[in-house]
This record gives sequence, C-alpha cells and structure tokens, in this order.
Amino acid sequence: MIKHIAVTTSGQGLHEFTPEVEAAVRESGIEEGLCTLFIRHTSASLLIQENADPSAKDDLERWFNRLVKENDPLYTHQTEGPDDMPGHIKAALTASTLSIPIAGGHLLLGKWQGIYLWEHRHRGGKREVVVHISG
Repeated sequence: MIKHIAVTTSGQGLHEFTPEVEAAVRESGIEEGLCTLFIRHTSASLLIQENADPSAKDDLERWFNRLVKENDPLYTHQTEGPDDMPGHIKAALTASTLSIPIAGGHLLLGKWQGIYLWEHRHRGGKREVVVHISG
C-alpha cells in the first residue's frame, strides 16, 4: 500500500506526525511488515526522536542551527534566501527515508519515540511524505 501524507509546517523545526503514520498502518490492515517513509523535498528531512520531553527537540534544533549557520560566505546557492543552502545541507546530513517494522498491526517504535518531519526552511509550507507499507 502506498499513501501520501501532507505535513504542513509553520516554519523551521521538528514537526511530529506519528499519529498520521499509525493511521496509515491501521488502514493497510497489515499485521507484520515494514513501513517505509520517503520525503519528496530537498530542504526538509525525516527523523525518529524522543517525543516525551520537548526540551530534547528544542536542544536538537538549536544545536543543528549552530552547526549549519546561515549566511556562510562559502555559499553560492542562495536563490531563495539565507536559509536556502543551509536547508539543503541539513537535509543531506539527516535522512530522506525511514524504515519502521510493523508487528501486531502497530509500528514498533520505542516508548518515547516519535516520527518527525524536520523543516529546514523558515517559511515552512506543505511537505509531502510517501508512506509504503508492505507485509
């Protein structure tokens, strides 16, 4: 089964969409298998991260922004503003795909794990994630 999930972001940062993926798994009816996610963008990425304490998310976002700074004089690709090239670098350093096992009709995420779309652009917008469920 293939499904497309739209995730609308309000700007830079981690946006959890675990419930939408879980709903797709339930809808598929697959009891055992694999859920593969793929993001169709070059300035956003996917991540599995702690979803219990918001400070973990906040710290990760701040650390990554310190690692990949805007307005670096080395950047020549700035067509869409100062967050353009940093968005591409952040996406290259993270993941465009995730694979999560399914058992008993549920994602086998850990107790404190959530699935996030990581928006690397300030303006945000509508992002598309392709969900492929097989079993």
